[in-house]
Amino acid sequence: MIRVVVADDQALVRAGVRMLLEAAGEMEVCGEAVDGAQAVEHAERLRPDVLLMDLRMPRVDGLEATRRILAAWPAARIVILTTFAEDENVYAALRAGAIGFLVKDDEPERMVDAVRRAAAGEPLLAPSVLRRVVERALAAEEQAGPRVPAGLTDRELEVLSLVGAGLSNGEIADALHVGVTTVKTHVSTAMDKLGLRNRIQAAVVAHRIGLVGADFRPVRNPPRGGSAGPPPG
Repeated sequence: MIRVVVADDQALVRAGVRMLLEAAGEMEVCGEAVDGAQAVEHAERLRPDVLLMDLRMPRVDGLEATRRILAAWPAARIVILTTFAEDENVYAALRAGAIGFLVKDDEPERMVDAVRRAAAGEPLLAPSVLRRVVERALAAEEQAGPRVPAGLTDRELEVLSLVGAGLSNGEIADALHVGVTTVKTHVSTAMDKLGLRNRIQAAVVAHRIGLVGADFRPVRNPPRGGSAGPPPG
């Protein structure tokens, strides 16, 4: 059973999320928080598998709560709920260590999937948020041109390109006809070789080095022989 804390100042939102998650049959909402201060208290006391955190709350907002929770409990898995994909706090929460982001008008099934993936330690970004994160990161950089770094195998490059396109480990496994464990190994190895801390950085680098096009589709024959540069963030 996946234990979840839902933090949102709107009672109707909390009730709706509870109904949605518990209807999945494998999740239990073990706590509800009306603001960030209460979310921090619940995180410390309940140690849930996943926290769903609204960004805009009174007293202590979701960003500050995320920082406090992760400072005290780095292993916490926090998925940010936001109304606006362009919210500046999204990027700050990403830097603080949130594992995923959802826009509140996403399909309900996506929230269930996000909780499952977060519980398994797999980051998730809503497509609209991933696109903005990548665009923002690339716009802030100066580079001579994309070049794939040496040292990555063809399979690692293929997997990295699919990470950059926004696919989950399960979706990558289906696309490549391999097991999810194999995908996780390739992702982990590629990130280690590139000095990356998380999957979101990996997605940004995949775009930076030309593995993914502006249309968020993998590039068949990316340019080779250069450097990935420093990791984003």
